[in-house]
Parts: sequence; C-alpha cells; structure tokens
Amino acid sequence: MSDNASERYAVAVVGAGQAGLAIGHYLSLQGRRFVILEAEDSVAAAWRTRWDSLVLFTPRRHDSLPGRDFPGDPDGYPTRDEVIAYLDGYAEALALPVQLGSAVRSLKKSGDTFQLVLDDRTVEADQVVVATGSFQRPRLPQFASDLAPDVFQIHSANYRAPADIPQGTVLVVGGGNTGYQIAREFASTHKVHLAVGGRQTPLPQRLLGRDIFWWLVTTRLLQATVESRLGKKLSTRDTLIGSSPRALKRQGVELRPRATGASERIVTFTDGSDLSVDAVIWATGFEFDHSWIEPAVKDENGAIEHRRGVTAVQGLYFLGLPWQYTRGSALLGWVRDDAEYIAEQVADVARQTVEPATEPGRTTDAAEASA
Repeated sequence: MSDNASERYAVAVVGAGQAGLAIGHYLSLQGRRFVILEAEDSVAAAWRTRWDSLVLFTPRRHDSLPGRDFPGDPDGYPTRDEVIAYLDGYAEALALPVQLGSAVRSLKKSGDTFQLVLDDRTVEADQVVVATGSFQRPRLPQFASDLAPDVFQIHSANYRAPADIPQGTVLVVGGGNTGYQIAREFASTHKVHLAVGGRQTPLPQRLLGRDIFWWLVTTRLLQATVESRLGKKLSTRDTLIGSSPRALKRQGVELRPRATGASERIVTFTDGSDLSVDAVIWATGFEFDHSWIEPAVKDENGAIEHRRGVTAVQGLYFLGLPWQYTRGSALLGWVRDDAEYIAEQVADVARQTVEPATEPGRTTDAAEASA
C-alpha cells in the first residue's frame, strides 16, 4: 500500500492464532484502529500443523473465545479440524482485520512509535501485542543427528498419521500429552516405545462422573496464578490429562526412561538400555523465537521478562505464553482472561497518549478476504 497513513495503527497484533484473535475481539469493543499480522496464509496456522487425529482434552464448553461459543455438544471434545473451523469462523464473524502473509521480520521502537518491519513494508503502531504462541520452533536433541540417515525421523509438529511412518519399531520421545497421544495411536499399527524424560502428574479425563476440568474450575486450581505458592509448584510439572503409563502399557506400548544418545540405528537411555529403531517421533516440544524483537525485554537466558504479559517497555505486551499468569493462559478457552487484561492495559496507555483515529481500521484486500 502506498498510503502511509493506512499503515499506522493504534495497536498491531502479531499472530492470528487463538491469542491474537481473542485480543482482537477486545480491541474491536474499544473501537481501536488495529491490525492483526499473520505470517502464514491462514488464521490458526499452528493448529493446522497438528496431527490428524488430535482431540482436545478440554470439553467444548471450555473452548470458546470471547464473543462466540464453540459449537457442538458442550460436554464433548473437539477435534483439530473443529478447532480450525471455529477459529476461521471466529475471525470471519467478528470481521477482524487480519492481514495474512505478513511475517514480521523485526520489531523496533523509535521514540513513542513501534516499527514492525515486514518483507514489503513497515507498519507503525503506538502499541504492540506479540501473540505468536508456544508452537514456534520445533525442539530436537543434539543427538538426533547421530542417527543413521535411513532411520525415519519427524517432529510432532510435522507428524500427521501412522500411515505416513515406515513399518517397524517406532520410538516416540517425549512424555507430555502429545507424546502419550501419539504413542497410543501407534499401538495398533506398529511396535512402539515411549521415552519419558521426567515425572508427570496423570489426571483422569473423568472423575466421579464429571470431566476433570469441572473439578479444576470448581476447586479454582486453574485460577492459581504463577505468582502463588501453588502456581509456582504446578508450573514446573507436566500434567497428563486422560493418559497414564499404566493404560499405555495395557495397550502394548513399552515405556522407556529418558533418551540420552544415539548412534546409527541405536538409541540409548538413562538406565543403560538401548533400542534399535526404524523411526523416531520427536514429541520434544518447541522453543520460542523472539530474536526478531529488538526492545530489551529478555533476561540473560533469553526468556521474556513480563508480569502477566506486560513488559517494562511501555506499549509492548505478550499474550498466549505458557503459564503467562495461570495454567490456562495457553489453553484455547482460557486465553480470554489474559487477553482482556492486556486490552485493559492497552486502554490505560492509550489514555495517557495521543493515538490515531479510533474507528476500526480498514484492511488490505488480503485481510478482507481472510476476515
């Protein structure tokens, strides 16, 4: 676009996943001129990379973003494709100003203005919300490269279905919910082992006739903040929902301790045992990539320094981080709480400064096509 004024906003949101869309709702209610910049060619891009059979462990009644209920049986559990359809419909129904194919290469601040540098232009904003989520850069152990070239390897971010994996012995590495779900899926088609690196707290999907999230909400465990004693303890532990080592063993999955090394076709484990593998699924999580952010908001270890998403740089916020404030911060149906809070901070800063016209911003053709 050649009109520079059309590329100046009160707020720029980076990322059109659940977090970016949720705060878009609140910014719309405030009547702000804002834009949601999405690097990929669709909203909910991270969800589209998840495996085909993924089913959420949160019931639909707990999966709604603000302003629009999640459709279907409120006590049922949505599939990956249902989540994608919901987020597509959410952006369209709320007419959110999403600009697709708009990867932000760098974020700078000059005076009171943020500059977001894209491949083809620069967007200016008074305030910025980084809502790029948790699924940014797949994490692999260094010893993955020590496996022979003919051993099939794939990260869970790129895994789709067992039919895509060669026959033989499959090792799933990673003991979170992702690792357990993928290992269980392989049990009927492959000889599968699951390497679990740490201790997890298994919780049943249902307890005394009610979904576990009914209990977590009723007892307010999900409301425990990362600043509380309980929250600090919970934030250091993985919690398995609806999965357990005992159930996995009954389904034919062999459990292994942490994988520590590899050579040719052999993977070794902390107990001194080893396993010859034909394929490895790395369910080893993700790393953040905030290298494109220039304002000083990271500590010496590269972690974002913030309090409930608010940084020391006025007007710069984060949204959708794991344990940003509570266990629910990165969950579909609970991101609304942090989104509403960040929107309130945006309003407070805006009242202290002069910002562009407050009518909702127009979008480019691409954005209008996606909204």
